[in-house]
Amino acid sequence: MNVGRGGRGRLLCCLLGGVLVCLAASAAAGARPGHRRALAAQTRVSVSVDRFAPGRQVPRGFLGLSFEAAALPQLAADSRRGDLVRLLRSLGPGVVRFGGITSDENVGFSEPSLPAPPWASSVIDPAELDGIGQIARRSDWKVLLSVGMAHFEPATAAREVAAADRALGRSLMAVEIGNEPDAYGRHGFRELPWIAQGYEEQVSIYREAIDALTPGIPIAGPDVSGSGVFREWGAAEALAQAPALLTGHHYPLGCAQIPPPSIEELLSPATRVREEASLQLYLAVARSARIPVRIDETNSVSCGGVPGISDTFASALWAAGYIVEGMQAGTAGINLEGNPTNCAGYTPLCARSAAALARGELSAQPDWYALLLTRTLVGDRPLPIRVSAAGSPNLLVTAFAGPRHSMKVVMIDDDPPGSPPLSMRLYVGRGERSATVLAMTAPSPSSTSGVLLGGHAVAGDGVWSPPRARTPRAVRAGVLELSLAPSSAVLVTLNPERVRSRPARHSRRSR
Repeated sequence: MNVGRGGRGRLLCCLLGGVLVCLAASAAAGARPGHRRALAAQTRVSVSVDRFAPGRQVPRGFLGLSFEAAALPQLAADSRRGDLVRLLRSLGPGVVRFGGITSDENVGFSEPSLPAPPWASSVIDPAELDGIGQIARRSDWKVLLSVGMAHFEPATAAREVAAADRALGRSLMAVEIGNEPDAYGRHGFRELPWIAQGYEEQVSIYREAIDALTPGIPIAGPDVSGSGVFREWGAAEALAQAPALLTGHHYPLGCAQIPPPSIEELLSPATRVREEASLQLYLAVARSARIPVRIDETNSVSCGGVPGISDTFASALWAAGYIVEGMQAGTAGINLEGNPTNCAGYTPLCARSAAALARGELSAQPDWYALLLTRTLVGDRPLPIRVSAAGSPNLLVTAFAGPRHSMKVVMIDDDPPGSPPLSMRLYVGRGERSATVLAMTAPSPSSTSGVLLGGHAVAGDGVWSPPRARTPRAVRAGVLELSLAPSSAVLVTLNPERVRSRPARHSRRSR
């Protein structure tokens, strides 16, 4: 985005799901809560934070994970072993979603009186739902469950929801009906033309069957493939179903795109511009309907990811940026998609061997560090900022107001290695005296290992502990100065100066 102070802005346009979206960039845009700048060729950057105009609070459970329904039996077994519960607890309360294409195409539901459907290559049973319920209760996480709709079986779906309700109780956040139903026509599950109205008619049949067995279960949806179709499908869902939560997916890069995906494109300003426009499309429908929207499935490259991109530190930089952009935009949450059996694709957590998988030993991938970096922002409120730069940094900055008048600033420099460091000047106000800096780093964006947060890696048992001693940075006359290395992210935390009350003077009284 080429924007100068007081200069004329440019109109940036991009295609999102066949919809042409244009964003006007101007100097006034610098007052948004999070704003990416790219100006001409030096590296000095100034950031001014308006701490007196906080936005809507980042909701509890904002951070989340998403897994295919096919992974549910494997993860359910980890209720009795391994480190999954410990890992989830390290993020605080969150939301885990089970869905994806396997929930529609090849994972069925079975119980003693209900045989597996003939089309299913694997099944979920009540005992496995019990295991997920134990994990949810022990970790203080909620569960978003998708039931299949590609094979039209509302009675079976109703029995699965009833079993999930018994197993999870209050941990069951909501139920989604179908995964990416907007694609059913293209995938041969419905006759064309297949439109949102037809989907909503079939969802209503599912809801009747579900309500007959388990009245009052919250519904989420329509769980579409991207923001380009959400204007139609999300609005129809809001009108026809009044769901508790609107949901949709986002992948910045496609596995089959031409030219092929790359780290450079993943971390490009153009990708962030498209993502900002995508979030606004989701939120326009959500705000009109007054229903929160959650990006319940997202990661770097579609179709399971691409090795050398999705399993690298570049993916962590991208994920951290997308998370804070979602927070400042006002979404209800973001779920990073993963696969516990595939460390080469996109996934925050995975088992690095068959033996580790059998023991329930999941290892933190680069994406996990993005979740750790942003976990303390939950409950905070985004703050407007103004960014000015004398160079052209590929930089994302967001600020948040925390409890007890604290403030946090996230800065992500997506410039490639070898770029000069950014000389950052944060104007934070005279009430601040010192700040601490937590950095997320790796040898390079293409690194698949060596990722550190605060100089520490996640331990083999899933524990990451903040550094015990972090040297505070001085804030002088309301300004914090620091250097930001290329291909890194930092969380700056500022706590207001405590004013000590003076002891009262006692006067001598004459007797």
